[in-house]
Amino acid sequence: MPLFMDVHNVEGKLSAQDVAEAHIKDLETQSSYGVSYQHYWVDEDQGKIFCLVEAPNAEAAMRVHKEAHGLVADEIYEVQQG
Repeated sequence: MPLFMDVHNVEGKLSAQDVAEAHIKDLETQSSYGVSYQHYWVDEDQGKIFCLVEAPNAEAAMRVHKEAHGLVADEIYEVQQG
């Protein structure tokens, strides 16, 4: 299954705890779309979130975020693990 990295650019205060809670919502929603969120990273100072996800396509990955919590990524890239 394709692997994607998405990038969220958050304005205002960003906390790792808020991102953890959003990730849990992704996990609760992902099976409806054939998606598997693997890992995420947070840079609180820069207001950035990065999510690694296995998904049939980028659109399916984005739908999970939209349904789960509404925090849709600003960018998404198909990547290959090295």
